[in-house]
Amino acid sequence: MTWDVALILGIDGLANGAVYLLAGLGLVLIFSVTRVVFVPFGDIAAFAALTLAAFETNRLPPTIGLVAVLAALATATEIGSLVKRGEAGKIPKAVLSWGLLPLVPCVLAWLVARPGTPAVLHIVMAVLLVVPIAPLLARVVFQPIADASVLVLLIVSLALHFLMSGLGLLFFGPEGSRTQPLASGTLALGDGFTVSGQVVLMVGSAIVLSGLFFLVFERTVAGKALRATAVNRVGARLVGIRPARTALLAYGSASLLAGLIGVLIAPVTTMYYDSGFIIGLKAFVAAIIGGLVSYPMTAIGALAVGVVESFASFYSGALKDVIVFSLLIPVLMLRSFLSRHVEEDEEEVDE
Repeated sequence: MTWDVALILGIDGLANGAVYLLAGLGLVLIFSVTRVVFVPFGDIAAFAALTLAAFETNRLPPTIGLVAVLAALATATEIGSLVKRGEAGKIPKAVLSWGLLPLVPCVLAWLVARPGTPAVLHIVMAVLLVVPIAPLLARVVFQPIADASVLVLLIVSLALHFLMSGLGLLFFGPEGSRTQPLASGTLALGDGFTVSGQVVLMVGSAIVLSGLFFLVFERTVAGKALRATAVNRVGARLVGIRPARTALLAYGSASLLAGLIGVLIAPVTTMYYDSGFIIGLKAFVAAIIGGLVSYPMTAIGALAVGVVESFASFYSGALKDVIVFSLLIPVLMLRSFLSRHVEEDEEEVDE
């Protein structure tokens, strides 16, 4: 391997790592607030990419139907919960919040899905269309079992991914799509070496969004509420923070990140209805490196995953995923050695 090849692979790894960084931040955000390993995160990113591809071909995005179905399910779930608690008077508010509000992006998408619409507007609508998906899924699936164990939530999340893949096949079909580049041109780095504008955009977007992510958590009331819920759910509830509301905020923020990831990777790879699963898994590796709690370590882990994947694909394209996922073994072993183990007292206390 020459230095030129290594430089090319390194830059490609940074571009991949930028995507995994954003996805890892979304996974850590949801887990820290709700204890849910949100496996369908990558599916939402894939749906955003397919939505943008539908806009570019002047087709009405199938995402509209998907969001409408999820909104109907969430509304029915909320109404059933209100009736069970004897709070039927809140049904109109539930219909507005869960039935009508998520359809606003659908109406806007229907209005712009026509020839002659600026490409920037298509990108914005592709992101906005997928934003309601994670909160709606959370209301239907996770909110009723919010107090379950982490293992149960993980199993449900994995099952939900397969359900989302089936819905993706139903609404989007088996055909793959790739969109037009979001940035044209190249950046010269000297000695005749250039980097495409799309790669620069991906890395720059990851840096900017990570900075905004930090500012939101440090400087805004909503960010502080999310941090408080992540640190101590009971304590947050005692000071007036509603964990259910912060959970929906976390799901919405993660869904926004997934939408941005989708439009960033749509021009560089052909996306299918189930392409998001492998993205989510590699982001999960990065999140595990960060212990599912540390955002800086997750960012470092994401960049490491991207670089390892790039160099592994050079040596063996067939084994690159195996090599990436093998990173989990030393990380988990190291965390096991460094963590404090507490033996459970197996003796019963006689009363």
